[in-house]
Amino acid sequence: MVCQKWMGEMSDELWKMTAVDTVARLRKKEISPLDLVEASAKRIAEVEPAVNAMPTLCLDRARDHAKRIMAGGAACEASGEAGWLAGLPVSIKDLTDVAGVRTTYGSPIFANHVPTKSNPLVERIERKGGVVMGKSNTPEFGAGGSTFNEVFGRTRNPWNTSLTCGGSTGGGSVSVATGEVWLAHGSDHGGSLRRPGTYCSTVGIRPSPGRVTRGTSNNLWSPQSVQGPMARNVADLALFLDTMAGFCPEDPMTFDAPAQSFSAAVASPVAPKRVAWTADFGGRFELDKDVREICTKAARHFEELGCIVEEVSPDFGPVDEIFMAFRSQQFLVERELQIQQHRDKVKPDIIWNTELGQKQTTSQLAWAERERAALFRRMVEFFQKYDLLVTPSAPTPAFDVNLRAPATINGKKLENYMSGSTLNSAITVTGSPAIAVPCGFDPYGRPVGLQLVGKARGEAALLQAAALYEQLLGLDRLLPIDPKPGTVPPSD
Repeated sequence: MVCQKWMGEMSDELWKMTAVDTVARLRKKEISPLDLVEASAKRIAEVEPAVNAMPTLCLDRARDHAKRIMAGGAACEASGEAGWLAGLPVSIKDLTDVAGVRTTYGSPIFANHVPTKSNPLVERIERKGGVVMGKSNTPEFGAGGSTFNEVFGRTRNPWNTSLTCGGSTGGGSVSVATGEVWLAHGSDHGGSLRRPGTYCSTVGIRPSPGRVTRGTSNNLWSPQSVQGPMARNVADLALFLDTMAGFCPEDPMTFDAPAQSFSAAVASPVAPKRVAWTADFGGRFELDKDVREICTKAARHFEELGCIVEEVSPDFGPVDEIFMAFRSQQFLVERELQIQQHRDKVKPDIIWNTELGQKQTTSQLAWAERERAALFRRMVEFFQKYDLLVTPSAPTPAFDVNLRAPATINGKKLENYMSGSTLNSAITVTGSPAIAVPCGFDPYGRPVGLQLVGKARGEAALLQAAALYEQLLGLDRLLPIDPKPGTVPPSD
């Protein structure tokens, strides 16, 4: 009776609640998983025409899972574990298999693909009470800083639907920003959890390699690509990281979840003592003028937490070349055979990146491996002095949704679709965890964010710093939002 009364009064407000608060109500049985599935389905129907974030839905499958959780038994065996979601609706990126649900990887080659088995990470999420509502849109095979493909088209930014939401977890970021679901799964190679977070004013964390299983990847021994969560605030993000984290026998890089949950760490945050701030890694690349000004001012807010903030950058060495060497090798492993068989169905950016891999010599890869090891050692030394590294999270605000990348940055033309990603891809090479947090808006109302970088496997301290920063600014309280139409601001 209490549940029915509450739902009668608040059914249209459920999508506005945080994930943490919603799970607490689920545990108290003030609401049910099925209530949330129906609230999510209603919200998806309302906003999808404007944003195209979740083109594939599995509502009957979600309802069945919700009913199993409500019935208890085996469906609730993980209820005592960290990261228990208790029936909370989530989205899964369309690069990741969900059994019985159309999974295209954003590619015409797999336009009608329906896997019979879920990825191990999806199995973990569902075992921990996450209810999959559907698949979030992604660029083809996750390659690109703007979310579009020939199967489902373009996903739009809810702050201004004329703009991109970023990539490649663009659909996931929009799904939480608009309240379609409470949490979103994603992945990150060169910024795919961080850039969409920045463009949509959500939070996304790239965990340390091995923190979260990748399961079915053919690059099981590479630390480049990782899986991770997106959310509307840091506490929700920590909850979903708890859901995902832990050893998986199908991924040789994984390790056990920490003894203290990430949620517990965020509940009692400790501020970092020394914070390093750099706008552009010592002048290595171009940065939008508004982004530079906003982020420089925003980084100083850490002083209000009692932190010492110094402008200094690690020595990243030839990090662009290192990143592209390993990225191209990964593309070669994943895409070589597909290009041989279906070249006409693969977009040019992927062919270009794969063919770079084919042209590399073993000596070039050996050089990149040595340089990556040297960079890691320099980062270890850097973090002996500093507790946190802060940078802008993207070199520009969101750009025209019809473009695959910004045409210029601060008036300088980009060489290729990855050349504007150094802020993110450099951190990928280091193996450090990194989180995107909102820090303001540019004169055209476009979200701007900071990238916070922590020590290797230091997600707990990183999330604590992000939580304190979030509390200071309060920008998380602006979400979720209704999609807003707009125009494309003039380029720099």
